[in-house]
Amino acid sequence: MKKIYILTILAFLSATFAVRAESFKLRTVETQGLVRVEKETVLAYLGFKPGQNVSQDMLDNGLKTLYASGLFSDIKMQTLSGGVLKIELQENPLIGKRAFDGNKSLNDKAIEAEVQTKPNSLYSKSTVEQDVLRIIDLYKKTGRYSVSVEPKIIKRDENRVDLIFEIDEGSEAKIDKINFFGNKHYSGPDLKSEIASKESRWYRIFSKSENYDAEKMNYDKELLRRFYTERGYADFEVVSAIAELAPNNKSFILNFTLYEGPRYKIGKIDITSAIKDVNIKKLFKELEFSEGDWYNSKEIEKSVSNITEELGKQGFVFVDVVPNFTRNDNNTIDVVFDVEESDRIFVNRINISGNTRTLDEVIRREFRLDEGDAFNVSKIQASRRNLENLNYFSKIDIQSNPVDEDKADVDITVEEKSTGYFNIGLGYSTTNGALVQAGITENNFRGRGQQIGIDASVSQRTKDYSVSFTEPYFLGRRLSAGVDVFYSDEDYQDESSYDTSSVGIRGRLGWNYTDDFYHTLRYTLKEDEIKNVKENASYYVQKEKGKTTGSIIGQTLYYDKRDNSIRPREGYFLSFGHDIAGLGGKQKFFKFDAKAYQYFTLADYFTFKFHANGGYIVGYGGQDVRLSNRYYLGGSNLRGFEFGGVGARDRQTGDVLGGNWIAYGGSELTFPIGLEELGVRGRTFFDIGVLGKPDDINRQAVEYSSKPRASVGFGFEWFSPMGKIDIDFGFPVMKEDYDQREVFRLNFGTSL
Repeated sequence: MKKIYILTILAFLSATFAVRAESFKLRTVETQGLVRVEKETVLAYLGFKPGQNVSQDMLDNGLKTLYASGLFSDIKMQTLSGGVLKIELQENPLIGKRAFDGNKSLNDKAIEAEVQTKPNSLYSKSTVEQDVLRIIDLYKKTGRYSVSVEPKIIKRDENRVDLIFEIDEGSEAKIDKINFFGNKHYSGPDLKSEIASKESRWYRIFSKSENYDAEKMNYDKELLRRFYTERGYADFEVVSAIAELAPNNKSFILNFTLYEGPRYKIGKIDITSAIKDVNIKKLFKELEFSEGDWYNSKEIEKSVSNITEELGKQGFVFVDVVPNFTRNDNNTIDVVFDVEESDRIFVNRINISGNTRTLDEVIRREFRLDEGDAFNVSKIQASRRNLENLNYFSKIDIQSNPVDEDKADVDITVEEKSTGYFNIGLGYSTTNGALVQAGITENNFRGRGQQIGIDASVSQRTKDYSVSFTEPYFLGRRLSAGVDVFYSDEDYQDESSYDTSSVGIRGRLGWNYTDDFYHTLRYTLKEDEIKNVKENASYYVQKEKGKTTGSIIGQTLYYDKRDNSIRPREGYFLSFGHDIAGLGGKQKFFKFDAKAYQYFTLADYFTFKFHANGGYIVGYGGQDVRLSNRYYLGGSNLRGFEFGGVGARDRQTGDVLGGNWIAYGGSELTFPIGLEELGVRGRTFFDIGVLGKPDDINRQAVEYSSKPRASVGFGFEWFSPMGKIDIDFGFPVMKEDYDQREVFRLNFGTSL
């Protein structure tokens, strides 16, 4: 029986293969179920017509092609006697309404841009399944990894359906913790401040930086590379970057394993050229660094860009400048810039996509190339850096696509992020008492790259309000222009028996000569008032009671070579400015201010700061310098002494009268105390300063000494969630008996 069964199967298979191998002459094709699709369309997808000999393979291929067309949900094919092919088809329904339900964090417009299924198109199960994956990927980019999407179909008349994507967004995947391994020269808090991903904290409720995003983590790797290579660590690499699910199965822990490598200084520098007639001597003037400087990848890139521009001026447009490095045993790097000929390619078109809010012109003006220019890789890199510095985009992709032998399109794809910020803070300062701060800032107002801000700060002794607006490209040039409206009110009853207020408007212009050297101009029109003067106040205070207007024009030059403006460890900062009052208004004075700061770090952890500050103000045209415009010494600029605790003081009332010139400086050492994870470092300091006497004061009526004052002390700096907090204990070592001292000082806010 078993043998008979096997023989029967073999006979059946043999007959089947024989049928499949046979072909027949097709006489006609009969179709059933067509409503919107024409019969000719079906024949076109089949690939054969009546009158042809048709094999089983041809029928199979035709069936696959019909399914692949996406027009039909079911197809049955049957061959009849007499060369008839019968095809029963069920057309995919037409989509009437397409909607999204349950989406709260993403609006319909954002999702519509991703899905392929459209209203009045044919329903396709495979397309809908792909749309589900696209929506899930879109939510993952916003940090929601527990999202689920279920397509629902509602059948209507005439083979039409409504398609509803039901979305359960789930909770956002937060970042619980960020760990760094292998970092010896920089602490975890230092590195956390440099990357885009942030640990989840209650005060980041308006920020997306605490949401996990795999693409953002890749960007973090690039930010870390830049951070280290701009500080001498040329061999740095991110060995691994892994996101692991936290124990709660809802959030992530990011682990970065780093290899820092040695820190290099620049050794020998040379420039070579494979192109004749290049003036190499001129090219050396375009370098951003010198022998003995710390290696800095940003300065290398800027030098490449500078050399390329200089070669263009010399008539060499199609060039590549390639930096080559040789590492030496003494931790120096020799740098050789090789000038080579490049392909003769021009920029055809610059295409921008992904910017739903930011105007094209805001992106184009940051680009170093225009349509028709010679294609240049270094300028593409510089353009990318410019766009990143705007801080408008979470993702920037720049690709070149050849369109001809000598032309290429540049395609810029961006992904926008939130550019608005809201901040609020509560605190306490020994100078101002309890304080409340709040502010709203928008850095890309109306998508034009404009900046607008509203800030308010109220404490027990001060009130400050301001509204500011900045146009970064005034008149279409790299010239920032802005206006500020401000009001302040300060209580000086403890120091000088009066209050002061100021209300006004300020216009400003600013431009950069280089990345480090910039210049600002300003004009201020304000009204100052000395008010609430006590009856027993000093004569010098009484005579200034009332209002006065000031019309002031000023300028400041800045040169900033610090490695970081918030937490500097290396480099220096210089500034010099002056103001002239008297172009209208009652106040008439000349004022000069200068600052110099130097930072350097030893043993990777101990940072030294040396600083010197000076200022001078003098009245003219018979006008004295008012109390509100004078300098005061003590407090934040001379720890160990109260605000205004040093300087001229009325012998009878004790009122502080300020000074017409000031000089102060000192040194500070910050060091780790084991609380780096909390952003806390210890410090010791030495402060010294001297304050000049106001010109209009009788020397016999005041307590005053031109001798310098000095103090030593220790303290802590804390980069807290509410901003930088300084806690200091100061002890005067050079003082006068009438000086007002202050051992403990607590201060909020950032400073140089």
